[in-house]
Order: sequence, then C-alpha cells, then structure tokens
Amino acid sequence: MTASNVSLANRAIQILGSTGTIESVTQDHPNARTMNRVLEPRRRALLRKGRWGFAITRASVAADGSLTLYNSLNRFALPNDYIRLLLDGDVPNTRKDWKIEGRFIVTADSSPLEFRYIADILDPSQWDALFFEYLAHDMAHETAKEVTGNDNLKESIKKDMKDIMADARKYGAFEEEPAKEDNDDWLDAMR
Repeated sequence: MTASNVSLANRAIQILGSTGTIESVTQDHPNARTMNRVLEPRRRALLRKGRWGFAITRASVAADGSLTLYNSLNRFALPNDYIRLLLDGDVPNTRKDWKIEGRFIVTADSSPLEFRYIADILDPSQWDALFFEYLAHDMAHETAKEVTGNDNLKESIKKDMKDIMADARKYGAFEEEPAKEDNDDWLDAMR
C-alpha cells in the first residue's frame, strides 16, 4: 500500500486503539477532523527538529535586488518549501554572517547563494518509512485525549517514539556523515 495522508491518519488512529478508521482526512468524521487538524503542523515541526535525509535539499538563489536597510547587506529569498537552513560547514569560509530575517537570508555574500536546507516534503510516499511511523506516533500522542477520551496511552506512545527515533538514527534515516568537530586547542590539550 502506498503511503498517504489517509494511511498516516489511520496508523495514528490504530496506535490509539480506536476502531474509527477514515477514508479521507477531509471527511465529516471526528477522527478525520482531528487528524487533519494536527497533520500539517506536526509534520512541519518534526521536519524542523531533525535532519531527515529524504528532506535535505540544495538551492542556489540569486539576490532579490533589494538591499537590507542596514549595512548594505544582500538578501536572498528562501525557497517556498523551506523549513530549516542547514549550516553544517559543507562550503568552507562561508555562512559566518548569515541571518534568517523573515523569509530571507541576509548576508554580505554575493550571488548566487548556495545552501542546503530541510524542505517541506508533502507527499508521504517520498518520506522515509521511519519518519512516517514517527509522525503517526506523534499525531497519536498529540490527539490521544481527543480520540480516546483519556491520556493513559501518552507515556507508552512517547516510549515508542524514542525507540523509533533510535532506529532512525541507527538505520540511516539521517543519512549523512557525522558532523566534524571543530579544532579547539584547549580541548585538544585536555584530551
């Protein structure tokens, strides 16, 4: 079965032990309304929290032509699907002065500005399987009281979420090389 918002919502409902599965996240059913309400904000929050490999994207952006009000800095519009900038040093000697202001990167750097970022991937069939499972559990955790009438499941769901995140790290949902440590003479001397 192909992953979809409906299968995601039904997985969250299943985690809660409810029998009220849905056929559409927009249907007139209490579980559909509840899951539809939390799906987008929880997806975006979880994408922002992690470095999910499937959501890492590259961009090359030209300056928008408007100088910032102070210091004659350039500003570059963020992509429409932008969630979070990845400042991980993959381009040496850059990004030291980058600031996010509104929907722009403000910097003294010139065009084109090349960077990596976490993108808002809307299509569940493009997600890592462990992200799908983590989001389903997160949605279940968020809606436990509303769907089941009690909060008793929240602790076991939270434990399952920790296990899923550990699996994601172990099995490559975060498919990047580990970050390199900065050289620090003081720390090196202490080793």
